[in-house]
Amino acid sequence: MSAEPSVPALGGRTPTVIRVLVLATFVVILNETIMINAIPRLMADLAVTERAAQWVSTAFMLTMAAVIPTTGWFLQRVSTRQAYAVAMAVFLAGTALSAVAPSFAVLLLGRIIQAGGTAVMMPLLMTTLMTVVPEQDRGRVMGNVTLAISVAPAMGPVISGAVLQIGSWRWLFVLVLPITGVVAWLGMRRLENVGEPQAGGIDSVSVVLAALGFGGLVFGLSRFESGNLTGPAVIVAAGSALIAAFVFRQVRLQRTGTPLLDLRVLLSGTYTKALVLMSVAFLAMLGSMILLPLYLQNLRGLSPLQTGLLVMPGGLAMGLLGPTVGRLFDRFGGRLLVIPGSVGITAALAGFTQISMTMPYWQLLGLHILLMVSLAAAFTPVFTLGLGALARQLYSHGSSMLGTLQQVAAAFGTALVVTVMSARSSTLVAEGADIITAHLDGMRLAFGVSAGLAVIVIVMAVLLPSRAAAVEEVETTSPELVKR
Repeated sequence: MSAEPSVPALGGRTPTVIRVLVLATFVVILNETIMINAIPRLMADLAVTERAAQWVSTAFMLTMAAVIPTTGWFLQRVSTRQAYAVAMAVFLAGTALSAVAPSFAVLLLGRIIQAGGTAVMMPLLMTTLMTVVPEQDRGRVMGNVTLAISVAPAMGPVISGAVLQIGSWRWLFVLVLPITGVVAWLGMRRLENVGEPQAGGIDSVSVVLAALGFGGLVFGLSRFESGNLTGPAVIVAAGSALIAAFVFRQVRLQRTGTPLLDLRVLLSGTYTKALVLMSVAFLAMLGSMILLPLYLQNLRGLSPLQTGLLVMPGGLAMGLLGPTVGRLFDRFGGRLLVIPGSVGITAALAGFTQISMTMPYWQLLGLHILLMVSLAAAFTPVFTLGLGALARQLYSHGSSMLGTLQQVAAAFGTALVVTVMSARSSTLVAEGADIITAHLDGMRLAFGVSAGLAVIVIVMAVLLPSRAAAVEEVETTSPELVKR
């Protein structure tokens, strides 16, 4: 991945290698959200509690957080085809195991294996894209990528809701299995290597620190709930301490040129601002993805399929706007898109603070579409600006750090909204309020906290430069990134 071949203009075409990787990424990301509606069915079929059943999602997220920090090193040490083959083979094995799982423990193991393959795909796609696509075409191609990775999560709950209406939860894996097999076969036929692998060993201590640190942090955040703060806080503190040890070790290893995750990406001001913006925006998005289904199903009485259909237009709008946003970015730069997008994110979350038992569904649909369209306007330019501000040899590490912090942000966002909602609801019930009113007020407060955090997104958007400024920064103010 580190070679620096000449990159000719694409003339409006998307390279085959990117098309293949986008297709594979769509499949593995679709799988990440496909289990959301299956929790009640798992509880009944496998005789587990709701908290235990939630582990099919929690374990996936934990594994992603633990594995992604190692992908920067991994992608520099193997060829594109080898990385793709490993990722798809691992994902296929996990999917097959989950489909035939005789017990919940085996299903959990299958999900963990699936996550191991998924963790490699997104950094592989981003690193390859930044390497083979010339700067003037990156917005358009990144927009096509956004289409795939935005539509997949939106389709997951809808597909699972439809499948669960007529069949077992096992069909969620059985249906994915042949699709994954075809995509893997197609990829191995069409995929070409990009760049040359580098030689170098792996620091086992860094691997352990990354897995325990980031995994522990995500696990601790996922355990927060009203009335249970001490235990999770201790786990979060321990995870944070291990991450600090991991950071110090990477700084030390950078002197020999063999860090597991190269932290010199943070020397780029543009990348760091993009990282903060993406993390907070992802946190806000995940918070809304948790709160809306709870509101629609528990308070408004919609079925999982109805809930999926109501939020699907927003996800589709986000994905379908991706290519248009990319072309606008190529033509006008990032600020014209990112600043209005960040304001739209904040406005949509503020609008959700007005939810009630009588709010028309068209208003909910409008707010959700506004949120998703605003995220589309922000995500494609910020991805491109952030990674484009790095030297070529740091692309894999930059995409790995971005993926890691997205998992942490997802866990933090979930923990934050659930804790705020539960604490507020419990307080109101104790004061004599009825349960419906208490839950509604708790959700409003949680949306309000998310809207408050989204103000950080606006600040970062204002501070981000245009694309030209980002390129200039690499060339004039961060030469140490290239030299090292």
